[in-house]
Amino acid sequence: MDQTQIAAAGAGFALGLSLIVAIGAQNAFVLRQGLRREHIGAVVAVCAVSDALLISAGVLGFGRLAEVAPWFAPAMRWFGAAFLLVYGAMALRSAWRGGAALEAGQGAGHSLGRALAVCLTLTWANPHVYLDTLVLMGAVSAEWQARGAFALGGMTASLCFFVALGYGARLLAPLFRRPGAWRGLDLGVGIVMWTIALRLILAG
Repeated sequence: MDQTQIAAAGAGFALGLSLIVAIGAQNAFVLRQGLRREHIGAVVAVCAVSDALLISAGVLGFGRLAEVAPWFAPAMRWFGAAFLLVYGAMALRSAWRGGAALEAGQGAGHSLGRALAVCLTLTWANPHVYLDTLVLMGAVSAEWQARGAFALGGMTASLCFFVALGYGARLLAPLFRRPGAWRGLDLGVGIVMWTIALRLILAG
């Protein structure tokens, strides 16, 4: 890679990391799977591949989708809000009831199919992901001639973040051997999801 490509890749990495590191429903789910050591590789792969596809679409110019189909953004917003309200309620119920799957590596959790379904929904039903990847990444990439390198930088940031979040979560395992910590995590997940849902509803 020449200096122009390296600079573009660095800019893409920095922007991608700044966008993805914000706390959200998807990140909270990956963290929980990491703490439970359930299907981490599959969940991380789904998140990273999804981001790669969206970043590619944004850099290739599909950020104009909302302009071509005006119904797309509102539909994604309301669908995402509905899903987050339901899943947030499930997390809050778990926090209220407690006593379930309190050991990071034990207990009945999500099956692989359910874990992937939830992960895909949290990713693709989140309107913010389209703003971050299709619009923002796409718009900023237009400033660079080496747009491919810029996209690669953004994809690398996504992969590094999700790998660190999923596999690094086990370092917190001793803390989450306590029932209160799991209930606190479920409470936090529920609040985050309902907060995002409220923002989506108010944005309409």
